[in-house]
Amino acid sequence: MGERDAGEWRDRQRQAVRAHADADARRRAAEHAEAAELVAWFVAEATRRGLRTTRLVARGYDGRGRYRTGLTGWYVDRAETRAVDVAGRFHLLTVPGGLRARLFGVDPQPSPAPLVVGAGGRDGESIPLRMLLTRLLGDGTAGPGSTTTPAAPRG
Repeated sequence: MGERDAGEWRDRQRQAVRAHADADARRRAAEHAEAAELVAWFVAEATRRGLRTTRLVARGYDGRGRYRTGLTGWYVDRAETRAVDVAGRFHLLTVPGGLRARLFGVDPQPSPAPLVVGAGGRDGESIPLRMLLTRLLGDGTAGPGSTTTPAAPRG
């Protein structure tokens, strides 16, 4: 392979890598938009039903400490490490912790909601966000099996 051929090959490789990265970014943006729509639907439906909110608490990365937040909303998983606040933002409720966090609380920033919660985790357990949110509504004040619930938006 000559220098010219090698240079052309490198250019094609760079273009291919850029094209893959762009496609991945578009896919992630579409997934985040769909998940945001699901979260907005959930908040509207939970509010309409009068589903009780709770003060959200964050946990330390090591799982030992519990830290106050200024957030109110609904936990979406049993471990109480993921939640949706009343403003319709998704939060991961794991924080570095420490003495300052214990004294003053923490302010976990919202993050994009995943379409599949737990995907890529070490335990191999994952569940679609749609299923988690509809389960929460099923456990709410309208009771499971309510037929008056508008369907979750389809993606």
